[in-house]
Amino acid sequence: MGSQNVINLVDTAMVGSLGNKALAAVGMSSFVSFMAVSFVMGMSSGVQAMCARWRGAGRDDEVAVPLNGGLLLAAVITVPASTVLIALVPSILGALCPEGEVAALGSAYLQLRMLGMTAVGMNFAFRGFWNAVDMSRLYMGTLLGMHTANIFLNWVLIYGHLGAPALGLRGAGLANAISTYLGLAAYFALAWRHGRGAGFLRRLPSREAMRSMLAMSLPAGLQQFLFAAGMMAMFWILARVGTAEVAAANVLINVMLVTILPSIGFGLAAATLVGQALGARKRREAARWAWRVALVAVVVVTSLSLPAILVPDWILTPFLRDPATRELAVWPLRIAAIFAPFESVAAVLMNAHLGAGSARRVLVISVLSQWGLFLPLAWLVGPVLGLGLVGIWLLQGLTRLLTVGVFAWSWRQGRWAEVAA
Repeated sequence: MGSQNVINLVDTAMVGSLGNKALAAVGMSSFVSFMAVSFVMGMSSGVQAMCARWRGAGRDDEVAVPLNGGLLLAAVITVPASTVLIALVPSILGALCPEGEVAALGSAYLQLRMLGMTAVGMNFAFRGFWNAVDMSRLYMGTLLGMHTANIFLNWVLIYGHLGAPALGLRGAGLANAISTYLGLAAYFALAWRHGRGAGFLRRLPSREAMRSMLAMSLPAGLQQFLFAAGMMAMFWILARVGTAEVAAANVLINVMLVTILPSIGFGLAAATLVGQALGARKRREAARWAWRVALVAVVVVTSLSLPAILVPDWILTPFLRDPATRELAVWPLRIAAIFAPFESVAAVLMNAHLGAGSARRVLVISVLSQWGLFLPLAWLVGPVLGLGLVGIWLLQGLTRLLTVGVFAWSWRQGRWAEVAA
């Protein structure tokens, strides 16, 4: 997951040279893209939960069968969805962003990026499988190759090197789509090599297994979709505060992915360990895994957050060339870094619930905290009261702190262990 941060930071630095409007366009477009693929991304948790349970139960000769079902679902959902969304991108960004030039730049970028939507959905199904069967090194290795290709293609297509035309933001979108399909090809090759004996591409899950996987996947997919829609709503709110705030927020989120993505990585580990323990009928061990992983995550994330607290200007300078915009981002970056350890605990406990198949509870907690609390208050704090980026980022941190408490209470309750898979 940390490798994902490399491409985000490189993309941001490369696009940052094109100015605030380009940064704002990529920031807004990235979250529209996230929302577009979020449902099928969330459904990968069903693949991971079921594969991990089957692995823990010793069903190694068919542990890849849920992956087959996940790949089919990803294709069925994303092929028609991407076709419709590519046509709707200009209207969507036009409605979200009041500044016409930013919306136009974002549309050119996002339409090309959306060509990779099917590959993204299938890649996340593979992610669930590799993590479930303790082969995350294959996931990591493929990501590194995919990100390297993305960076190289950015250099070629954004700036027009090696005889290619200088496409600007269009080049960034096209590079993203091409590298995503290269990653998908690698995943298929690796799964054919390592998963044939486990049922890869041999058959689909039974109707009962598909129903069980869907029961775990649909709430997780809906939760991811609503989370992504909430992030897009936050950018809509920020667009009413100012373009500089949108550009700064895009950089802040990408910089803080240094801590957020490893937190998600720890969460995926917790999901696998919990699922395998439940498959082996070791409920107490499953309960302990969440707390053990959370402790390690806090130690790692705290160490990663310290530079953002102590020297935020040093970190922001490569990405925000405009001094005024950089100044806007200094204190929000510090605030995000202070709350990052709590964010890591939330990520671990949320994914531990998903690994147990308790996706409905995750859906309720996440939606209420984001849509019921954070977004209404963000509108009040930002555009209405005029507290700007600092106020919104402080509110976000406090909301996540509350969410951690609710997830911790839910995990101690123990009802997550009663979900069948």
